[in-house]
Amino acid sequence: MGQALWRLPPRQQQQLQEELADCLAESGQPKQGWDGCSRRRTHQHCYSTDIYHLLKTRGAGKEQHGFIDLQMLPPELGITILSYLNATDLCLAGCVWQDLGNDEYLWQGLCKSTWGHCSIYRRRLPVGFSFRKLYLQLDEGSLTFNANPQEGISYFMTKGILVDRPGEVAKFIFYTRRLNWKMLRIYLDERRDVLDELVKLHNFSNQFLPNALRDFFRHIHAPEERGEYLETLITKFSHRFITCNPDLVRELGLSPDAVYVLCYSLILLSIDLSSPHVKNKMSKREFIRNTRRAAHNISDDFVGHLYDNIYLIGHVAA
Repeated sequence: MGQALWRLPPRQQQQLQEELADCLAESGQPKQGWDGCSRRRTHQHCYSTDIYHLLKTRGAGKEQHGFIDLQMLPPELGITILSYLNATDLCLAGCVWQDLGNDEYLWQGLCKSTWGHCSIYRRRLPVGFSFRKLYLQLDEGSLTFNANPQEGISYFMTKGILVDRPGEVAKFIFYTRRLNWKMLRIYLDERRDVLDELVKLHNFSNQFLPNALRDFFRHIHAPEERGEYLETLITKFSHRFITCNPDLVRELGLSPDAVYVLCYSLILLSIDLSSPHVKNKMSKREFIRNTRRAAHNISDDFVGHLYDNIYLIGHVAA
């Protein structure tokens, strides 16, 4: 059954066959023909029992179709192959290769690749701790969060996955991609202490302003309408951008207020250039003139580069 569930691609089959033939040649054995015209292979002792049996299976004929059983491979190779599977496929693989499919190393990798930060990762884990069980709890908590953010965070804390500290919750949100952005926006609007910590996790050093704003809104989604929450986000972004780029501040004379104005200008320009309802698009000259009215100390060249970025790359909050 295991042979029917795992198949190497033809190119990898050919590569493995050529490598094994080279090994035979180096050991003084005659090469094995893999095209059906095979020469006789007489020395089984050159390989371990598993490898010899694998070679015999692969060269037995067309009825094998290149299928192999992972249990015939070295454990490290079998685990490496299964590490490319998602949780659902790994559970199915565990029905065939129980020892490999339930390996804690694989489930630990799935947990940390999906939920990059959890408080429980840094604790001393008890004997018998199961990362497979932890994965199921993280998945259940994420689904709960996507229905009710407060209940989802409470679930994580009840299970000991998260510590009730704004910094820990912010790191969990920052390194997790399974949370619904609408529910996340509602949660951050209610928990400004978590929002403050989440903003501090961003590093905008040496980033061009529109690109930094895109990166910011990729983690903290902008609201659909202008309001107090959007103003709060842009204010926090402006101060963080200035903190991360002190050299740029000295060179261009930027201040948090100037960055705030530029961010609003970029958002309005993004809407203007991307909206199909706007027939007369704002020109570069108009954008420079309008922006300079609000931010007097900014050079025309810098504002022109801002326009070019939006024109070529697109919306900053898409």
